[in-house]
Amino acid sequence: MESILIIIIIGMVGIAIGFAIAKLMEKKNASTIVKGAKKIASTIIREAKIDAENIKKDKILQAKEKFIELKGEHEKVILGRDKKIGEAEKRTRDKESQLSSELAKNKNLNKDLEEKLKDYTFRNEYLEKKQQEIDKLHSSKIQQLEVISGLSAEEAKAQLTESLRDTAKADAMSLIQDTIEDAKLTAKLEAKKIIITTIQRIGTEEAIENCVSVFNLESDEVKGRIIGREGRNIRAIEAATGVEIIVDDTPEAIILSCFDTVRREIARLSLHKLVTDGRIHPARIEEVVKKTKKEIDDEIIDIGKRTVIDLGIHGLHPELIKIVGRMKYRSSYGQNLLQHSREVAKLCGVMASELGLNPKLAKRAGLLHDIGKVPDSETEVPHAILGMQWAEKYGEKPEICNAIGAHHDEIEMTSLLSPIIQVCDAISGARPGARRQILDSYIKRLKDLEDIAFGFGGVKKAYAIQAGRELRVIVESERVTDDKAANLSFEISQKIQTDMTYPGQVKVTVIRETRAINIAK
Repeated sequence: MESILIIIIIGMVGIAIGFAIAKLMEKKNASTIVKGAKKIASTIIREAKIDAENIKKDKILQAKEKFIELKGEHEKVILGRDKKIGEAEKRTRDKESQLSSELAKNKNLNKDLEEKLKDYTFRNEYLEKKQQEIDKLHSSKIQQLEVISGLSAEEAKAQLTESLRDTAKADAMSLIQDTIEDAKLTAKLEAKKIIITTIQRIGTEEAIENCVSVFNLESDEVKGRIIGREGRNIRAIEAATGVEIIVDDTPEAIILSCFDTVRREIARLSLHKLVTDGRIHPARIEEVVKKTKKEIDDEIIDIGKRTVIDLGIHGLHPELIKIVGRMKYRSSYGQNLLQHSREVAKLCGVMASELGLNPKLAKRAGLLHDIGKVPDSETEVPHAILGMQWAEKYGEKPEICNAIGAHHDEIEMTSLLSPIIQVCDAISGARPGARRQILDSYIKRLKDLEDIAFGFGGVKKAYAIQAGRELRVIVESERVTDDKAANLSFEISQKIQTDMTYPGQVKVTVIRETRAINIAK
């Protein structure tokens, strides 16, 4: 045990001695490292100082170089300014010398002007003296004349002026009167000559339109077939065409009554086809009427084309040609509108030729002057203005448009063509028997009746018949029931009673029809 303890103690002492020796060695090494670091630091500091001195010297050199460069630029700027100032001073000296020379010239000029002014003043004084002498002589002469005549100068002047004024006025009035009378005589003679020549060269028959057409039958048996069982055929024809068919005791004839000539013509042609074919029943009637309407539309276009060809008018728009064709089925105060327009066109052509104007242009304007009377629907625009708007829309020349719009003085006339159209229109309409006022007002009343019916909802067709004593209204069965049909009849009658003035009574008949159609294949 004791040996173990000794060994342990010796070991611990050895350890302590080794630790002490290690500490001594570490301290010695640390001092060596510190000395080496101090040497390195002093070397770095020395080198840094040397580098700093070198950088300082370089910066000082750069600063000196920059200063020298800026100084050179500044000197250049100063030299440039000095040069400009020198040039400005030179220009100023030159201007001063120039002004001095001009001033010297002006002084010489002023001297010359002063001399001339003195000379002018002297002459003016001399002339004033002479004028005074002349005035004195003139006054003495006037005084002598006043003594001789016994009148003052003002009185003599007034008498002379009055005498000359009266003489000149009398001469002027005589000349004006002679000129006016000569102009009136010449103008009247020329106007009469042109109008009489024009009327003599144009001959046309008087056109009188009626509101009824007579449809001749081969035998009275056909009447029964037209009427049909319980009148269904005749009702179908009237409903499809809007024309009233009058079947009376007249042998082998029935009467078609309608104010619209197009409807009446469609009904006449349709009846002719039905009677010729022999099959007369509601379905066939509707089919024939539809085909006839298409034929009439084609005929209207053909009539328009023939009319413009007959009159030698070219390049007319297709819509205007169609409107011209529709004029055949329109009357104005009982005068057929197409015949009236053709007549006006011919009159205008002849009158334009007599006056040295373009006859083709005059014919064109004369034919189109009343196109506003055949609108597709009723309008409040005057027919002259409506016709002018159509002509402008379809590319007619401005003078033609103005002639159409101004022939009833709705707008101002701007060309010589306009008064010619107005005069020829008056000549054509003023012939005895050419027009009838009653027919136009009658047709307007019938159209107003139909328009009132169309103002209510559900109305499909409306026809004024019996010379306006009956209004037949066909309604859409899907929109109008039987009860509503009765109310509609009452409302239309009240509207007519309130808005229109008419003789007698107007019967309003509302027709509602339901059809069930199937096809067997």
